[in-house]
Amino acid sequence: MDAAKYIWMNGEFVAWEDAKVHVLTHTIHYGNGVIEGTKAYKTDKGYAIFRLNDHTTRLKESAKMTLIDIPYTVEQMNQAQIDLLKKNEFTGDNVYIRPFAFLGYGVMGLYHKNAPVETVMAAWEWGAYLGEEGMQNGIKLKIVSMTRPANTSNMGKAKATANYLNSQMAKYEAIDCGYDEALLLDDQGYVAEASGAGFFMVRNGVLISPPNDNSLESITQKTVIEMAQNMGIEVVRRRITREEVYIADECFLTGTAAEITPVRNVDAREIGNGARGEMTEKIQSAYFDIVFGRDKDYEHYLTYID
Repeated sequence: MDAAKYIWMNGEFVAWEDAKVHVLTHTIHYGNGVIEGTKAYKTDKGYAIFRLNDHTTRLKESAKMTLIDIPYTVEQMNQAQIDLLKKNEFTGDNVYIRPFAFLGYGVMGLYHKNAPVETVMAAWEWGAYLGEEGMQNGIKLKIVSMTRPANTSNMGKAKATANYLNSQMAKYEAIDCGYDEALLLDDQGYVAEASGAGFFMVRNGVLISPPNDNSLESITQKTVIEMAQNMGIEVVRRRITREEVYIADECFLTGTAAEITPVRNVDAREIGNGARGEMTEKIQSAYFDIVFGRDKDYEHYLTYID
């Protein structure tokens, strides 16, 4: 990780190396915290944060689901992220922003409502999540043995830290088996999402993505659906079986970190021509035009940093 100069903690900027918590912090022991992943890109007008308000709103919603009372408004946290980018004086093409809230030191035991809430905004320069080669040529995806927990035992709509133990174990299994990323099924055997990204496939010219029955409502997924429909591409949201993935014409992953990452292989089955597909490349190119401020039709999604 490339360290930056400052982190915003509970309304104040502190030096990166001084942003610390007590070892008895509640979230470390019991896992209740909420996170976001937001990204800023260097445009011709300077840095612009993509869909800032949507991401910050989702953080507040995740916190409400998990009974964490963040003591800041969406507007205050939006401004904190803007100020954070200014203060750190970044120079790279893009900056990853991690807003999060967690339960701090002072209370032990499972009942958490008396624990203090800590709110933090961090940012650092970060390249392609799954590698530059993967962005160009596609990655290898494994459908892992771990499944996405059912709605009866988990809060899949919350971007909660506890949910990511499932993702960590899934990703470890995939990489340990020689793949780049994990794809998880739900408890009924249908495709849910990747370990940290949404999933799309193309069959017969139709773009298909699973519903968010027990997975995060991805902001990037929504963006891709909007883009595709505006391009005249038919988009269908429905359940997807493992077998359908194997015979897809194209597949790709979406997310703030993953952006638009092509998939060339799933479970040792070559997808399409074994490289980035035509529709994937078209959507990927259009997405980067949007986030880098080159498409005026989507400029309302950008918050420019003065």
